[in-house]
Amino acid sequence: MYTIVTGAAGFIGSNLVRALNDRGVHKIIAVDNLSQADKFRNLVDCDIADYLDKQEFIDRLRAGDFDGDVDAILHQGACSNTMETDGRYMMENNYRYSLEILDWCLDQEVQLLYASSAATYGGGGIFREERLHEAPLNVYGYSKFLFDQVVRQRLAVAGSFNSQVVGFRYFNVYGPRESHKGRMASVAFHHFHQFCRDGKVKLFEGCAGYANGEQRRDFVHVGDVAGVNLYFLDHPEKSGIFNVGTGRAQTFNDLATATVNGCRALSGEAALSHGELVRQGLIEYIPFPADLRGKYQSFTEADLSKLRRAGYEAPFASVEEGVRQYVEWLGRHG
Repeated sequence: MYTIVTGAAGFIGSNLVRALNDRGVHKIIAVDNLSQADKFRNLVDCDIADYLDKQEFIDRLRAGDFDGDVDAILHQGACSNTMETDGRYMMENNYRYSLEILDWCLDQEVQLLYASSAATYGGGGIFREERLHEAPLNVYGYSKFLFDQVVRQRLAVAGSFNSQVVGFRYFNVYGPRESHKGRMASVAFHHFHQFCRDGKVKLFEGCAGYANGEQRRDFVHVGDVAGVNLYFLDHPEKSGIFNVGTGRAQTFNDLATATVNGCRALSGEAALSHGELVRQGLIEYIPFPADLRGKYQSFTEADLSKLRRAGYEAPFASVEEGVRQYVEWLGRHG
């Protein structure tokens, strides 16, 4: 029996393939779109049984080629560009494609674990898996929100599926294997390269009542994201939509401080306090962009109550822990 990972050459997908390998799973079909060919590098140290283009995969799924031969689909493939303006493409790629996979998994009684997004919440200040708090601000968030709604409706009608369906609302994920994302890569990734290039990290000045660099996000390490996926893979009786973050917002100042000190450690230099980093010009504040005012999330924090009730008890890495690990990885991998 195969495990299928869509978006397998992407950021979270490739980390899931690696995590499956680490637990001895190698009969994996990797599905992706390699029109951006450099993504192949994310799979070089991974073992898979086969690779399929995303269109070939869905065609073969429709044709019944995988009937009775799949244990689970970890559906991570999507257009994750929150700046994408082609709504027709976004809905076809993220929504319709996911519906076909959902229908097939329910028909075949195959576990489906899929990537939703915290973008479903939009600009609100409450991040709980409830319709009341969901109001996406862009078509990417809407594509994820709409699929979540279909899953909810089917759960409500059926009571429970004969197979598992789990959606993960990822918050601000960072960590290894994201370099192909370019401008959509994590803030930690950009801070690392900015410091290596310029010898400093630049943060926005204060806005919306927040002091300089004190805007807060829920930054979660991709290793913890993989851990949540594997937990639900091991518990096929649990279905639903769950937040995946740390449950604690931390400031951009925290993130920048951890990144700069991580880089200093690579050079054998001692860690410095945030205040000292600012005094030495290693962290610098720049004016808040006028075009982002009123459109910027100054605060996100995952409510993990539902995830914890589902039995997931493992701790999540803090920014200080996770960024240190990530900077060490970036230092080894260039």
